[in-house]
Amino acid sequence: MSRIPSLALAVASAFALVAGTAVAASAAPEPPSAAPAAEARVEPVAWTPCNPDPTKPDPGIYDCAVYPVPLDYDNPSGEKIGIAMMRRRAADPAKRIGSLFLNPGGPGGSGYLWATTTRFGKDVQDRFDLVGFDPRGVARSNPLKCFTTDEEAAAVFDRQVGVPVTKAEVDATLDATEDYTDACSRNAGPLIEHMSTENVVRDLDRMRRAVGDKQLTYAGFSYGTLIGATYAGMYPDKVRAVIIDGNVDPNLRLHNGVEYDRQRAAGFELALDEFLKRCKAAGAPRCAFGEGDTRAKFDAIRDHLRTSPVTLPNGTQVTLSSFTSQVANALYAQSRQAPLAKSLQALHEVLQSKGAPALAAAPQASTEDANTLAVTVPSALREALPETPYSADDSYYGVNCQDKPYPSNPKVFANLARAWEKESPTFGRYQAFDAPACASWPAPARDAERYSGPWNRGTANPVMVIGNLYDPATQYKFSQNMQRQLGNAVLVSVDVVEHCAVGRSAELGKLVTDYLVNQHAPAPGQLLKPDVEAFPPVA
Repeated sequence: MSRIPSLALAVASAFALVAGTAVAASAAPEPPSAAPAAEARVEPVAWTPCNPDPTKPDPGIYDCAVYPVPLDYDNPSGEKIGIAMMRRRAADPAKRIGSLFLNPGGPGGSGYLWATTTRFGKDVQDRFDLVGFDPRGVARSNPLKCFTTDEEAAAVFDRQVGVPVTKAEVDATLDATEDYTDACSRNAGPLIEHMSTENVVRDLDRMRRAVGDKQLTYAGFSYGTLIGATYAGMYPDKVRAVIIDGNVDPNLRLHNGVEYDRQRAAGFELALDEFLKRCKAAGAPRCAFGEGDTRAKFDAIRDHLRTSPVTLPNGTQVTLSSFTSQVANALYAQSRQAPLAKSLQALHEVLQSKGAPALAAAPQASTEDANTLAVTVPSALREALPETPYSADDSYYGVNCQDKPYPSNPKVFANLARAWEKESPTFGRYQAFDAPACASWPAPARDAERYSGPWNRGTANPVMVIGNLYDPATQYKFSQNMQRQLGNAVLVSVDVVEHCAVGRSAELGKLVTDYLVNQHAPAPGQLLKPDVEAFPPVA
């Protein structure tokens, strides 16, 4: 990536962006039109029966399609791209209400197989076609590809360090990132200029019309909440029922990518702190890491890794990058948190055995449990199909770099990392190095077609907003902001350390079903519990 002559200039540039970029307030709602305009006709979806798992007998309830949409909505009669769709037909056709469109987030998450999800109850599955789809540029939908082979990609990605600390690591990572965006310029084609969420929402509205629904019923998770919020802003009169779970802050995300990412790092830090507190409260053996001062033990491991990797008995190494990525990954789901505690305890004991200061009398753990922490979890979703020479896609950055404004000087991110890790010591540097590709992205936000508000245009029906108190990836404050920005929305909260909540709470499931089927918005101010604990009592 390009360099600047002075660190002082980089720091000044970074903080000028954070301090000087005002986050635009949502504009006043637009007055309703005197009469609704007739909708333009679109071709219906041409469904054909399909089996989502060919290794098993065909259940006979699924259909698939590739639906054509304009590559460029400024030229709707020009080149088309295909959106891969799958539906699970409503189990009770006589009572069918319509289609429930689903998006799992990312950006870059494949939603195609979400037609098979069991997150929704029987009443929902009886009365709706569940429709999953891969957004443009993702997986089966004309995947955005910056490389032609996996070997080309590895030659770039293998030079990047997830959490670079030394100057050599930082320089190598930024240089490799510039090579990555250069490859995108050469190989991605014209689709790279049309990857914004605004275009995804235009596709979604076209699909709504193509399945014959007069209004949209939709459930979006994580980044999928931005799709829902953008749809509500662009087509407010077409909202029948929209559930958004694990919310972004749409106004902040679309106006200041740097500040959004800083607050995202803080959200991971809040979730980690709560995980450690709940682990300590549960104690060992319910939480294997729960003996002694969990916070001090964790910080000692992280600080050791910051200067030196840990070699495990099997010869593998736990690095700061692999450790941080695994901790972040485990915070996404309660089911991963007890295993994380075992891994942390095992690594703690390895450090003790190597002469590190004994921080606590530890319960016994197998050093094999630490092996997981030696595997780096990719920070970007790359979910294209494996049978292609380049078995991934680059939609994660394709969307993020078009939606979120960033500085064009990549050196800024190295200096932001130093500042952010002071307030978010585990995740500040990790988050800062998630975005440098956007500094040299061939189709940046400043040149993109993107919807950046207003967010409060007054939807035909209330939006259901769901937020976990300790969501790592989209902190609870984002869900509160989403509810306020949309205006006609109700927030339901869940007391859990996890990313997204639908399907994790029977209480929530009842509210979701009533909202989707009967259009009854939940009462505001509800705080629910998940069905299971991260550290249940030992039988």
